[in-house]
Amino acid sequence: MKMKIAVSLCILFALSACTRNAITGRNQLSLVSEDQMEQMSLTQYKQFLSKSNVVPASKSDAEMVKRVGQNIANAITKYYQQKGIANDIASYKWEFNLVESKEVNAWCMPGGKVVVYTGILPITQNEDALAIVLGHEITHAVAGHGRERMSQLMVAQGLQVAGNVALGNNPKTVNIFNNVFGPTAQLGVLLPNSRNQELEADHYGLIFAAMAGYNPQEAIPFWTRMQNLSKSGSKPPTFLSDHPSDEERIEKLKALMPEAMSYYKPKGN
Repeated sequence: MKMKIAVSLCILFALSACTRNAITGRNQLSLVSEDQMEQMSLTQYKQFLSKSNVVPASKSDAEMVKRVGQNIANAITKYYQQKGIANDIASYKWEFNLVESKEVNAWCMPGGKVVVYTGILPITQNEDALAIVLGHEITHAVAGHGRERMSQLMVAQGLQVAGNVALGNNPKTVNIFNNVFGPTAQLGVLLPNSRNQELEADHYGLIFAAMAGYNPQEAIPFWTRMQNLSKSGSKPPTFLSDHPSDEERIEKLKALMPEAMSYYKPKGN
């Protein structure tokens, strides 16, 4: 009986902590504030960079990552301003770094802390495809997907933590955060994203790339290359461990393309 009561209270607590995402319109479990997520992200991000081989900003590939990333960030800021919700990302302090690694991966942490691994550049091949990757990963951050997954794990582990709690001082919540993001393991986001989260990242990632002046149609050949890489018999790229690339996904991207193209204005036009 006590167990049933505890479970019921946990469910009621979780339901009361749901918020509606201003962009996607989907209800999300949110036991952790954006400020808390950004504080923990900044700490982990600095630790990751201190232990990684960061490509100097003067190098052409690093400059490309920063340039494309900033263009995407500017597009997102414009989109949020147009929707009247600019305050949702007002605290973001964007950083874009290229890290020397064979991993085929990229990720964005809450607060706009972005890392691209050199291993993904031979797959992107051009700036438009890089914009697709960055748009997708940044959408996961601005759409609160990490906060949602962390909240789900907290409920699963019976951690009813909300409000102004110093999560960074709680070993259990730090462990959950690391399981969700895990940058120190050089694996980017470790937990699989849900189908809803992946579709949202694909959907709005295309829009943000298009608004930044990058051709969203480049998503199709990029994900096709990723799919072929996973079928080549070699170890699947880390990027695919939580970003499934298959025929169904490509078909969904094609269905999203008309909307994305309506936002597309090539740079210089």
